Amino acid sequence: MEPLKTIAEEAVPAALERAKQYRLLNEPEQTESICLDILEVSPDSRETRILLLLALTDQFDARLTAAFQDAMDTAAQLEGAYERTYYRGVIFERRARAHFRCASPQCGNVAYGWFQKALEAYKEAEAQRPPGNDESLLRWNTCVRMMERYPSIEPELLDTTPQLLE
Repeated sequence: MEPLKTIAEEAVPAALERAKQYRLLNEPEQTESICLDILEVSPDSRETRILLLLALTDQFDARLTAAFQDAMDTAAQLEGAYERTYYRGVIFERRARAHFRCASPQCGNVAYGWFQKALEAYKEAEAQRPPGNDESLLRWNTCVRMMERYPSIEPELLDTTPQLLE
């Protein structure tokens, strides 16, 4: 395999703009790669780390398990408690949406569990948020509206019927 090449530090602003453009073009793998290149030369770039996290969540439909773990690891590297909590909520919400889109027999039940985790994170972030920052409230409302709009997003009902042995 060929070795990776390192970008110049002065190229970081242009590379970051390019990564944003690729994300808008729904090219999350390209966005992820550029973000990883930026973080090699500018490891403290908050904006790059957040963009990387979002690009990873954009890949949940294609590679859920690996992208989810990478996104959680990236969120854990964010500096402030509010950001770590808020973006954990974003990851959970996007995972819920990915499960809901899969259209398997119990996708609504699985999505419900992840929406609940998102709501917990957003509630925690609400308590930590800086004045004037209502991002966690907006995300909370989006999750609640999604669950209201689609009745199949519901908790799994446990079958309590006694099973008879023959």
